[in-house]
Amino acid sequence: MRPILMKGHERPLTFLKYNRDGDLLFSCAKDHTPTVWFADNGERLGTYRGHNGAVWCCDVSRDSARLITGSADQSAKLWDVQTGTQLFTFNFDSPARSVDFSVGDKLAVITTDPFMGLPSAIHVKRISRDPSDQIGESVLTLKGPQGRINRAVWGPLNRTIISAGEDAVIRIWDVETGKILKESDKEVGHKKGITSLQKSVDGSHFITGSLDKSAKLWDIRTLTLIKNYTTERPVNAVTMSPLLNHVVLGGGQDASAVTTTDHRAGKFEAKFYDKILQQEIGGVKGHFGPINALAFNPDGKSFSSGGEDGYVRLHHFDHDYFNIKI
Repeated sequence: MRPILMKGHERPLTFLKYNRDGDLLFSCAKDHTPTVWFADNGERLGTYRGHNGAVWCCDVSRDSARLITGSADQSAKLWDVQTGTQLFTFNFDSPARSVDFSVGDKLAVITTDPFMGLPSAIHVKRISRDPSDQIGESVLTLKGPQGRINRAVWGPLNRTIISAGEDAVIRIWDVETGKILKESDKEVGHKKGITSLQKSVDGSHFITGSLDKSAKLWDIRTLTLIKNYTTERPVNAVTMSPLLNHVVLGGGQDASAVTTTDHRAGKFEAKFYDKILQQEIGGVKGHFGPINALAFNPDGKSFSSGGEDGYVRLHHFDHDYFNIKI
């Protein structure tokens, strides 16, 4: 399995996202310029210029027409995927950390960081079909969690929002009332900050990765812990295969400690685990720094990883991968 090395970012990667068809891959990095690539050969299609700070997160609409990005320049922007033009800018008083389109792309949830005395918040924005009708007002603003909210996504039927972040608690919010419906149990939950969260394809469960060197699989409605995957290093990124029962964990020690250790000791590999049996089944090495982003192609036949080293590595699986037996 030879990876395709995609060099288009000058700074560490922060997020990777495939569109629903699996033919485009969107990458975000700390260099202000989200980039779109062809997902089969890794060729760069174009960039989205306009942000003035690190871009933390992105999401693409179901029809691949709209892209939304959240940035440290205290804004979230809507883009036309095809032309790269900015359609609208949502301005905030603190950095925008996470963005997620709802089912149907009529709503977006955006989280903002704690900043200059402001607490972190979750904002729900209405997304207009026609960009000229777009307004910046929030439909709903949720506050409460301490520390940064690293990720917020929509629950089933857009009735709930699931948030997770530095305080290691996963919360399910009611979108109608803005109240907290459930919080993850302190006993079984993560012990340190949650870095990443990803839903399964069918939306029935989701996985979280944490600095406590573990990833956990949760039921999206009841918030019961289903599985636990432990590793020897902080987990920065996690993803699930849409095809097989595989979970991928990416991480490595903190970027500040990288230069003081041997690169082999850094363990900068994407580790594959059996989703059911919770056993490690393999790893993909290659990055010269912690892995910050992981994404599976919706067809399950390839995956990509983005590292602190500024590279995106695109891996198309060999035939052997589909026959792995434990």
